Amino acid sequence: MRLQDTLSGKLEEFVPLRPGKVRMYNCGPTVYRRNHIGNYRAYMLGDLLRRTFEYLGYEVQQIMNITDVGHLTEDDVADARGEDKLQKEAQARKVDPWAIAREVEEWFHQDRKTLRMLDADAYPRATDHIAEMIAMIESLIEKGHAYAVDGNVYFAVQSFERYGTLSGNTLAKLEAGASGRVEEREEKRNPNDFALWKHDPKHLMQWDSPWGKGFPGWHIECSAMSRKYLGDTFDIHTGGPDNIFPHHECEIAQSESVTGETFVRYWVHVGWLTIGGDKMAKRAGKLYTVPELVEMGYEGPDIRLYMLKQHYRKPLPFDLELLDEAKRIRKRINNFVFYEMANRPEDFEKDAVKAEIEEARERFQAALSDDLNTSEALAVIHGFMTAVNKLEPSNADAALVVEFVREWDGVFAILDDEPEDDLDTEIQQLIEERNAARASKDFAHADQIRDDLLARGIELLDTAQGTRWKTK
Repeated sequence: MRLQDTLSGKLEEFVPLRPGKVRMYNCGPTVYRRNHIGNYRAYMLGDLLRRTFEYLGYEVQQIMNITDVGHLTEDDVADARGEDKLQKEAQARKVDPWAIAREVEEWFHQDRKTLRMLDADAYPRATDHIAEMIAMIESLIEKGHAYAVDGNVYFAVQSFERYGTLSGNTLAKLEAGASGRVEEREEKRNPNDFALWKHDPKHLMQWDSPWGKGFPGWHIECSAMSRKYLGDTFDIHTGGPDNIFPHHECEIAQSESVTGETFVRYWVHVGWLTIGGDKMAKRAGKLYTVPELVEMGYEGPDIRLYMLKQHYRKPLPFDLELLDEAKRIRKRINNFVFYEMANRPEDFEKDAVKAEIEEARERFQAALSDDLNTSEALAVIHGFMTAVNKLEPSNADAALVVEFVREWDGVFAILDDEPEDDLDTEIQQLIEERNAARASKDFAHADQIRDDLLARGIELLDTAQGTRWKTK
Protein backbone atom coordinates (compact mmCIF):
# COMPACT_ATOMS: atom_id res chain seq x y z
CA MET A 1 0.00 0.00 0.00
CA ARG A 2 1.28 3.45 -0.96
CA LEU A 3 -0.29 6.66 0.32
CA GLN A 4 0.36 10.30 -0.50
CA ASP A 5 1.72 11.73 2.73
CA THR A 6 1.06 15.44 3.08
CA LEU A 7 4.01 15.86 5.44
CA SER A 8 6.62 14.46 3.04
CA GLY A 9 4.75 15.55 -0.08
CA LYS A 10 5.44 12.14 -1.63
CA LEU A 11 3.88 8.75 -2.20
CA GLU A 12 5.08 6.67 0.70
CA GLU A 13 4.94 2.94 1.29
CA PHE A 14 2.60 2.35 4.20
CA VAL A 15 4.22 0.47 7.07
CA PRO A 16 2.04 0.35 10.19
CA LEU A 17 3.53 1.00 13.61
CA ARG A 18 2.13 -2.35 14.74
CA PRO A 19 2.26 -5.15 12.14
CA GLY A 20 -1.14 -5.93 10.68
CA LYS A 21 -2.89 -3.13 12.59
CA VAL A 22 -3.88 0.37 11.48
CA ARG A 23 -4.78 3.09 13.98
CA MET A 24 -6.52 6.03 12.33
CA TYR A 25 -8.03 9.36 13.43
CA ASN A 26 -10.50 11.18 11.17
CA CYS A 27 -11.44 14.81 11.76
CA GLY A 28 -15.21 14.64 12.13
CA PRO A 29 -18.10 17.12 12.09
CA THR A 30 -18.54 20.39 13.93
CA VAL A 31 -22.13 19.93 15.06
CA TYR A 32 -23.76 23.33 14.70
CA ARG A 33 -25.63 22.81 11.38
CA ARG A 34 -26.41 19.82 9.23
CA ASN A 35 -23.33 18.89 7.23
CA HIS A 36 -23.42 19.29 3.45
CA ILE A 37 -22.00 16.75 1.03
CA GLY A 38 -18.75 18.71 0.75
CA ASN A 39 -18.12 17.78 4.38
CA TYR A 40 -18.95 14.17 3.65
CA ARG A 41 -16.24 13.88 1.03
CA ALA A 42 -13.68 14.25 3.83
CA TYR A 43 -15.49 11.77 6.06
CA MET A 44 -15.76 9.34 3.14
CA LEU A 45 -11.96 9.26 2.92
CA GLY A 46 -11.82 7.73 6.38
CA ASP A 47 -14.40 5.13 5.41
CA LEU A 48 -12.54 4.32 2.18
CA LEU A 49 -9.27 3.84 4.05
CA ARG A 50 -10.99 1.68 6.66
CA ARG A 51 -12.68 -0.56 4.08
CA THR A 52 -9.55 -0.83 1.91
CA PHE A 53 -7.27 -1.79 4.75
CA GLU A 54 -9.74 -4.37 6.00
CA TYR A 55 -10.11 -5.73 2.46
CA LEU A 56 -6.33 -6.12 2.35
CA GLY A 57 -6.33 -8.02 5.63
CA TYR A 58 -5.48 -5.37 8.22
CA GLU A 59 -7.17 -4.82 11.56
CA VAL A 60 -8.30 -1.18 11.78
CA GLN A 61 -9.03 1.00 14.80
CA GLN A 62 -10.91 4.08 13.59
CA ILE A 63 -11.72 7.14 15.69
CA MET A 64 -13.75 10.10 14.42
CA ASN A 65 -14.29 13.07 16.71
CA ILE A 66 -17.35 15.24 17.27
CA THR A 67 -16.53 18.93 17.73
CA ASP A 68 -19.24 20.40 19.95
CA VAL A 69 -17.43 23.42 21.39
CA GLY A 70 -14.51 25.71 20.59
CA HIS A 71 -14.58 25.84 16.77
CA LEU A 72 -14.64 29.55 15.91
CA THR A 73 -16.02 31.09 12.74
CA GLU A 74 -12.72 32.48 11.42
CA ASP A 75 -10.73 29.26 11.51
CA ASP A 76 -8.18 29.84 8.74
CA VAL A 77 -5.60 31.35 11.11
CA ALA A 78 -3.91 29.49 13.96
CA ASP A 79 -5.46 31.61 16.70
CA ALA A 80 -9.00 31.44 15.36
CA ARG A 81 -11.19 34.51 15.73
CA GLY A 82 -14.86 35.36 15.67
CA GLU A 83 -17.62 33.49 17.44
CA ASP A 84 -17.96 29.89 18.49
CA LYS A 85 -19.92 28.31 15.62
CA LEU A 86 -22.22 26.41 17.95
CA GLN A 87 -22.84 29.39 20.20
CA LYS A 88 -23.59 31.62 17.21
CA GLU A 89 -26.16 29.11 15.93
CA ALA A 90 -27.68 28.74 19.41
CA GLN A 91 -28.10 32.50 19.79
CA ALA A 92 -29.57 32.87 16.30
CA ARG A 93 -32.11 30.10 16.91
CA LYS A 94 -32.60 30.95 20.61
CA VAL A 95 -31.98 27.29 21.44
CA ASP A 96 -29.72 25.67 24.04
CA PRO A 97 -26.34 24.88 22.39
CA TRP A 98 -26.25 21.41 23.95
CA ALA A 99 -29.59 20.59 22.31
CA ILE A 100 -28.33 21.77 18.92
CA ALA A 101 -25.13 19.73 19.27
CA ARG A 102 -26.99 16.50 20.06
CA GLU A 103 -29.54 17.09 17.28
CA VAL A 104 -26.91 17.77 14.61
CA GLU A 105 -24.80 14.86 15.82
CA GLU A 106 -27.79 12.56 15.33
CA TRP A 107 -28.27 13.97 11.80
CA PHE A 108 -24.63 13.20 11.09
CA HIS A 109 -25.09 9.57 12.08
CA GLN A 110 -28.25 9.31 9.98
CA ASP A 111 -26.49 10.74 6.94
CA ARG A 112 -23.35 8.60 7.23
CA LYS A 113 -25.52 5.49 7.47
CA THR A 114 -27.39 6.59 4.35
CA LEU A 115 -23.97 6.80 2.67
CA ARG A 116 -23.11 3.32 4.01
CA MET A 117 -20.18 4.50 6.09
CA LEU A 118 -19.05 1.89 8.59
CA ASP A 119 -19.30 2.65 12.29
CA ALA A 120 -16.04 3.95 13.74
CA ASP A 121 -14.80 2.40 16.97
CA ALA A 122 -15.63 5.62 18.80
CA TYR A 123 -17.04 9.09 18.15
CA PRO A 124 -15.60 11.06 21.09
CA ARG A 125 -17.20 14.42 21.84
CA ALA A 126 -14.96 17.34 22.73
CA THR A 127 -17.20 18.26 25.67
CA ASP A 128 -16.65 14.80 27.20
CA HIS A 129 -12.86 15.21 27.20
CA ILE A 130 -12.24 18.55 28.93
CA ALA A 131 -10.18 16.85 31.66
CA GLU A 132 -7.81 15.35 29.07
CA MET A 133 -7.41 18.75 27.40
CA ILE A 134 -6.64 20.48 30.69
CA ALA A 135 -4.04 17.82 31.50
CA MET A 136 -2.27 18.39 28.16
CA ILE A 137 -2.36 22.17 28.61
CA GLU A 138 -0.84 21.82 32.07
CA SER A 139 1.93 19.66 30.59
CA LEU A 140 2.60 22.23 27.86
CA ILE A 141 2.91 25.00 30.45
CA GLU A 142 5.23 22.87 32.59
CA LYS A 143 7.48 22.12 29.60
CA GLY A 144 7.67 25.78 28.57
CA HIS A 145 5.54 25.47 25.43
CA ALA A 146 2.55 27.43 26.74
CA TYR A 147 1.76 30.30 29.09
CA ALA A 148 -1.29 31.63 30.92
CA VAL A 149 -2.41 35.26 30.88
CA ASP A 150 -5.61 36.58 32.49
CA GLY A 151 -7.49 33.30 32.18
CA ASN A 152 -6.29 32.58 28.64
CA VAL A 153 -3.61 30.01 27.79
CA TYR A 154 -1.55 30.30 24.61
CA PHE A 155 0.78 27.92 22.81
CA ALA A 156 4.16 29.57 22.20
CA VAL A 157 4.85 28.76 18.56
CA GLN A 158 8.50 29.84 18.83
CA SER A 159 9.06 27.00 21.29
CA PHE A 160 8.42 24.37 18.58
CA GLU A 161 11.11 24.53 15.90
CA ARG A 162 9.24 22.31 13.41
CA TYR A 163 6.14 24.52 13.30
CA GLY A 164 5.06 24.80 9.68
CA THR A 165 6.53 21.54 8.36
CA LEU A 166 3.13 20.10 7.39
CA SER A 167 1.68 23.13 5.62
CA GLY A 168 4.76 25.11 4.68
CA ASN A 169 3.48 27.99 6.82
CA THR A 170 6.64 28.38 8.86
CA LEU A 171 6.82 31.05 11.53
CA ALA A 172 9.06 33.17 9.30
CA LYS A 173 6.50 33.08 6.48
CA LEU A 174 3.63 33.81 8.84
CA GLU A 175 5.42 36.79 10.35
CA ALA A 176 6.28 38.12 6.90
CA GLY A 177 2.63 38.07 5.84
CA ALA A 178 0.98 38.68 9.19
CA SER A 179 -0.58 42.05 8.46
CA GLY A 180 -4.29 41.76 9.06
CA ARG A 181 -4.17 37.96 9.43
CA VAL A 182 -3.45 37.59 13.15
CA GLU A 183 -5.16 39.00 16.18
CA GLU A 184 -2.88 41.56 17.85
CA ARG A 185 -3.43 40.99 21.56
CA GLU A 186 -1.04 42.60 23.99
CA GLU A 187 -0.88 39.61 26.32
CA LYS A 188 0.47 37.33 23.55
CA ARG A 189 4.23 36.91 23.35
CA ASN A 190 4.02 36.39 19.59
CA PRO A 191 1.09 37.40 17.39
CA ASN A 192 1.01 33.85 15.95
CA ASP A 193 0.64 32.14 19.33
CA PHE A 194 -2.71 30.37 19.47
CA ALA A 195 -5.20 29.78 22.25
CA LEU A 196 -5.35 26.48 24.10
CA TRP A 197 -7.88 27.76 26.64
CA LYS A 198 -10.13 30.79 26.28
CA HIS A 199 -11.68 33.04 28.90
CA ASP A 200 -14.95 34.63 27.78
CA PRO A 201 -17.68 35.42 30.35
CA LYS A 202 -20.25 35.62 27.53
CA HIS A 203 -19.65 32.10 26.26
CA LEU A 204 -22.59 29.77 26.90
CA MET A 205 -20.48 26.62 27.42
CA GLN A 206 -17.86 26.91 30.18
CA TRP A 207 -15.81 24.66 32.45
CA ASP A 208 -13.68 25.17 35.55
CA SER A 209 -9.93 25.01 35.02
CA PRO A 210 -6.70 25.97 36.84
CA TRP A 211 -6.89 29.28 34.92
CA GLY A 212 -10.52 30.04 35.73
CA LYS A 213 -13.73 29.34 33.88
CA GLY A 214 -13.43 29.03 30.12
CA PHE A 215 -13.54 26.68 27.15
CA PRO A 216 -10.90 24.88 25.06
CA GLY A 217 -9.38 25.93 21.76
CA TRP A 218 -10.31 23.84 18.73
CA HIS A 219 -6.83 22.44 18.12
CA ILE A 220 -6.20 21.02 21.61
CA GLU A 221 -9.41 19.01 21.39
CA CYS A 222 -8.17 16.67 18.67
CA SER A 223 -4.74 16.34 20.27
CA ALA A 224 -6.30 15.22 23.55
CA MET A 225 -8.88 12.89 22.05
CA SER A 226 -6.57 11.19 19.56
CA ARG A 227 -4.01 10.64 22.32
CA LYS A 228 -6.58 9.09 24.65
CA TYR A 229 -7.89 6.59 22.10
CA LEU A 230 -4.84 5.92 19.90
CA GLY A 231 -1.79 6.75 21.99
CA ASP A 232 1.11 9.17 21.59
CA THR A 233 1.83 7.97 18.05
CA PHE A 234 -0.60 6.49 15.55
CA ASP A 235 -0.63 5.62 11.86
CA ILE A 236 -2.99 7.85 9.88
CA HIS A 237 -4.70 11.20 10.38
CA THR A 238 -7.17 12.42 7.74
CA GLY A 239 -9.09 15.58 7.01
CA GLY A 240 -10.01 18.15 4.42
CA PRO A 241 -7.52 20.48 2.74
CA ASP A 242 -8.62 23.32 5.02
CA ASN A 243 -7.52 21.27 8.05
CA ILE A 244 -3.85 21.21 6.99
CA PHE A 245 -3.38 24.73 8.30
CA PRO A 246 -3.94 25.73 10.93
CA HIS A 247 -5.70 22.80 12.60
CA HIS A 248 -3.38 19.88 11.83
CA GLU A 249 -0.26 22.03 12.00
CA CYS A 250 -1.24 23.08 15.52
CA GLU A 251 -2.12 19.52 16.52
CA ILE A 252 1.41 18.43 15.63
CA ALA A 253 2.97 21.25 17.63
CA GLN A 254 0.87 20.58 20.74
CA SER A 255 1.07 16.80 20.71
CA GLU A 256 4.78 16.47 19.97
CA SER A 257 5.62 19.17 22.52
CA VAL A 258 3.88 17.10 25.20
CA THR A 259 5.12 13.63 24.25
CA GLY A 260 8.41 14.21 22.46
CA GLU A 261 7.26 11.54 20.00
CA THR A 262 6.13 11.60 16.36
CA PHE A 263 2.43 12.41 16.49
CA VAL A 264 1.20 10.94 13.18
CA ARG A 265 3.09 8.75 10.73
CA TYR A 266 0.98 9.46 7.60
CA TRP A 267 -1.13 12.56 6.92
CA VAL A 268 -3.80 11.99 4.24
CA HIS A 269 -5.97 14.84 2.96
CA VAL A 270 -8.87 14.84 0.52
CA GLY A 271 -9.45 17.35 -2.30
CA TRP A 272 -12.21 19.95 -2.31
CA LEU A 273 -15.72 19.26 -3.46
CA THR A 274 -16.24 22.33 -5.64
CA ILE A 275 -19.04 24.46 -7.05
CA GLY A 276 -18.02 26.47 -10.09
CA GLY A 277 -14.37 25.93 -9.25
CA ASP A 278 -14.70 27.06 -5.61
CA LYS A 279 -14.93 24.84 -2.55
CA MET A 280 -18.41 23.94 -1.35
CA ALA A 281 -18.74 25.81 1.94
CA LYS A 282 -21.54 27.12 4.10
CA ARG A 283 -20.73 30.70 3.16
CA ALA A 284 -20.68 30.20 -0.62
CA GLY A 285 -23.32 28.97 -3.03
CA LYS A 286 -26.04 26.35 -2.79
CA LEU A 287 -25.18 23.61 -0.35
CA TYR A 288 -26.84 20.24 -0.79
CA THR A 289 -27.39 17.97 2.18
CA VAL A 290 -27.79 14.20 1.97
CA PRO A 291 -31.57 14.31 2.69
CA GLU A 292 -32.07 16.94 -0.03
CA LEU A 293 -30.37 14.74 -2.62
CA VAL A 294 -32.37 11.71 -1.47
CA GLU A 295 -35.55 13.76 -1.86
CA MET A 296 -34.43 14.52 -5.44
CA GLY A 297 -34.36 10.79 -6.21
CA TYR A 298 -30.75 9.83 -5.48
CA GLU A 299 -30.04 6.93 -3.15
CA GLY A 300 -27.23 6.97 -0.62
CA PRO A 301 -25.09 4.55 -2.67
CA ASP A 302 -25.54 6.81 -5.74
CA ILE A 303 -24.05 9.70 -3.78
CA ARG A 304 -21.34 7.42 -2.44
CA LEU A 305 -20.32 6.25 -5.92
CA TYR A 306 -20.31 9.84 -7.18
CA MET A 307 -17.69 10.63 -4.53
CA LEU A 308 -15.66 7.45 -5.04
CA LYS A 309 -15.50 7.70 -8.86
CA GLN A 310 -12.99 10.52 -8.56
CA HIS A 311 -9.58 9.98 -6.96
CA TYR A 312 -9.80 11.32 -3.42
CA ARG A 313 -7.01 13.89 -3.84
CA LYS A 314 -8.46 15.52 -6.94
CA PRO A 315 -11.04 18.31 -6.73
CA LEU A 316 -14.53 16.90 -7.27
CA PRO A 317 -16.92 19.23 -9.10
CA PHE A 318 -20.48 19.12 -7.87
CA ASP A 319 -22.91 18.63 -10.71
CA LEU A 320 -26.25 16.83 -10.80
CA GLU A 321 -25.23 15.34 -14.14
CA LEU A 322 -22.30 13.64 -12.42
CA LEU A 323 -24.70 12.28 -9.83
CA ASP A 324 -26.93 11.01 -12.65
CA GLU A 325 -23.91 9.32 -14.21
CA ALA A 326 -23.07 7.61 -10.90
CA LYS A 327 -26.67 6.47 -10.62
CA ARG A 328 -26.50 4.91 -14.11
CA ILE A 329 -23.21 3.17 -13.37
CA ARG A 330 -24.56 1.74 -10.15
CA LYS A 331 -27.66 0.51 -11.94
CA ARG A 332 -25.46 -1.12 -14.57
CA ILE A 333 -23.51 -3.00 -11.89
CA ASN A 334 -26.66 -4.10 -10.10
CA ASN A 335 -28.19 -5.36 -13.33
CA PHE A 336 -25.02 -7.28 -14.09
CA VAL A 337 -25.29 -9.11 -10.76
CA PHE A 338 -29.02 -9.62 -10.47
CA TYR A 339 -30.03 -10.14 -14.09
CA GLU A 340 -27.13 -10.82 -16.41
CA MET A 341 -25.62 -13.37 -14.02
CA ALA A 342 -28.99 -14.88 -13.09
CA ASN A 343 -30.59 -17.92 -14.73
CA ARG A 344 -27.44 -18.85 -16.58
CA PRO A 345 -27.41 -22.18 -18.48
CA GLU A 346 -26.23 -25.34 -16.73
CA ASP A 347 -23.23 -25.47 -19.02
CA PHE A 348 -19.68 -26.59 -18.27
CA GLU A 349 -17.46 -24.28 -16.21
CA LYS A 350 -15.04 -22.15 -18.19
CA ASP A 351 -11.47 -21.74 -17.03
CA ALA A 352 -11.44 -18.40 -18.86
CA VAL A 353 -14.01 -17.00 -16.41
CA LYS A 354 -11.89 -18.00 -13.43
CA ALA A 355 -8.87 -16.45 -15.10
CA GLU A 356 -10.78 -13.17 -15.61
CA ILE A 357 -11.71 -13.14 -11.91
CA GLU A 358 -8.13 -13.66 -10.77
CA GLU A 359 -6.78 -11.03 -13.13
CA ALA A 360 -9.45 -8.53 -12.12
CA ARG A 361 -8.82 -9.21 -8.42
CA GLU A 362 -5.11 -8.59 -8.85
CA ARG A 363 -5.65 -5.37 -10.80
CA PHE A 364 -8.35 -4.17 -8.39
CA GLN A 365 -6.09 -4.66 -5.38
CA ALA A 366 -3.21 -3.00 -7.21
CA ALA A 367 -5.36 0.06 -7.96
CA LEU A 368 -6.46 0.46 -4.35
CA SER A 369 -2.92 -0.11 -3.11
CA ASP A 370 -1.75 2.73 -5.34
CA ASP A 371 -2.94 5.61 -3.13
CA LEU A 372 -6.58 4.46 -3.16
CA ASN A 373 -7.02 4.82 -6.92
CA THR A 374 -10.77 4.22 -6.99
CA SER A 375 -11.06 5.56 -10.53
CA GLU A 376 -8.76 2.81 -11.81
CA ALA A 377 -10.43 0.21 -9.58
CA LEU A 378 -13.82 1.08 -11.07
CA ALA A 379 -12.37 0.86 -14.60
CA VAL A 380 -11.15 -2.64 -13.73
CA ILE A 381 -14.70 -3.62 -12.75
CA HIS A 382 -16.20 -2.20 -15.96
CA GLY A 383 -13.68 -4.14 -18.04
CA PHE A 384 -14.32 -7.28 -16.02
CA MET A 385 -18.09 -7.18 -16.58
CA THR A 386 -17.64 -6.72 -20.33
CA ALA A 387 -15.16 -9.58 -20.54
CA VAL A 388 -17.37 -11.94 -18.53
CA ASN A 389 -20.44 -11.27 -20.66
CA LYS A 390 -18.46 -12.10 -23.80
CA LEU A 391 -17.49 -15.46 -22.28
CA GLU A 392 -21.14 -16.51 -21.82
CA PRO A 393 -20.58 -17.95 -18.32
CA SER A 394 -22.39 -20.99 -17.01
CA ASN A 395 -24.50 -20.96 -13.86
CA ALA A 396 -21.53 -22.12 -11.77
CA ASP A 397 -19.27 -19.50 -13.38
CA ALA A 398 -21.85 -16.80 -12.67
CA ALA A 399 -21.89 -17.74 -8.99
CA LEU A 400 -18.12 -17.18 -8.81
CA VAL A 401 -18.48 -13.88 -10.65
CA VAL A 402 -21.13 -12.62 -8.24
CA GLU A 403 -19.02 -13.72 -5.28
CA PHE A 404 -16.13 -11.65 -6.62
CA VAL A 405 -18.35 -8.62 -7.21
CA ARG A 406 -19.56 -8.80 -3.61
CA GLU A 407 -15.92 -9.11 -2.53
CA TRP A 408 -14.88 -5.80 -4.10
CA ASP A 409 -18.17 -4.20 -3.07
CA GLY A 410 -16.91 -4.55 0.48
CA VAL A 411 -14.84 -1.48 -0.43
CA PHE A 412 -17.25 0.42 -2.69
CA ALA A 413 -20.48 -0.53 -0.84
CA ILE A 414 -22.80 0.36 -3.73
CA LEU A 415 -24.51 -2.93 -4.54
CA ASP A 416 -28.20 -3.35 -3.74
CA ASP A 417 -29.27 -6.07 -1.34
CA GLU A 418 -31.96 -7.34 -3.68
CA PRO A 419 -32.90 -6.89 -7.36
CA GLU A 420 -35.63 -4.53 -8.49
CA ASP A 421 -38.43 -7.07 -8.81
CA ASP A 422 -40.78 -4.67 -10.56
CA LEU A 423 -38.24 -3.90 -13.28
CA ASP A 424 -37.40 -7.55 -13.79
CA THR A 425 -41.08 -8.49 -14.08
CA GLU A 426 -41.82 -5.68 -16.51
CA ILE A 427 -38.94 -6.54 -18.81
CA GLN A 428 -39.71 -10.25 -18.78
CA GLN A 429 -43.28 -9.46 -19.77
CA LEU A 430 -42.05 -7.32 -22.65
CA ILE A 431 -39.67 -10.07 -23.76
CA GLU A 432 -42.53 -12.56 -23.78
CA GLU A 433 -44.67 -10.08 -25.73
CA ARG A 434 -41.82 -9.61 -28.23
CA ASN A 435 -41.38 -13.39 -28.58
CA ALA A 436 -45.09 -13.76 -29.28
CA ALA A 437 -44.91 -10.96 -31.88
CA ARG A 438 -42.00 -12.63 -33.62
CA ALA A 439 -43.77 -15.99 -33.60
CA SER A 440 -46.77 -14.41 -35.30
CA LYS A 441 -44.40 -12.62 -37.74
CA ASP A 442 -45.37 -9.19 -36.38
CA PHE A 443 -41.78 -8.03 -36.69
CA ALA A 444 -42.68 -4.35 -36.60
CA HIS A 445 -44.14 -4.73 -33.09
CA ALA A 446 -41.20 -6.89 -31.98
CA ASP A 447 -38.74 -4.27 -33.23
CA GLN A 448 -40.73 -1.52 -31.50
CA ILE A 449 -40.43 -3.31 -28.14
CA ARG A 450 -36.70 -3.76 -28.66
CA ASP A 451 -36.24 -0.10 -29.63
CA ASP A 452 -38.32 1.17 -26.68
CA LEU A 453 -36.20 -0.83 -24.26
CA LEU A 454 -33.01 0.33 -25.95
CA ALA A 455 -34.12 3.92 -25.46
CA ARG A 456 -34.36 3.16 -21.75
CA GLY A 457 -30.81 1.80 -21.75
CA ILE A 458 -31.81 -1.87 -21.85
CA GLU A 459 -30.35 -4.06 -24.57
CA LEU A 460 -31.91 -7.39 -25.55
CA LEU A 461 -29.60 -10.28 -26.42
CA ASP A 462 -31.02 -13.17 -28.46
CA THR A 463 -29.03 -16.32 -27.64
CA ALA A 464 -29.46 -20.05 -28.20
CA GLN A 465 -30.67 -20.28 -24.60
CA GLY A 466 -33.31 -17.58 -25.08
CA THR A 467 -33.49 -13.81 -24.84
CA ARG A 468 -31.53 -12.09 -22.09
CA TRP A 469 -31.12 -8.40 -21.34
CA LYS A 470 -28.54 -6.05 -19.94
CA THR A 471 -28.17 -2.33 -19.39
CA LYS A 472 -25.96 -0.36 -21.75
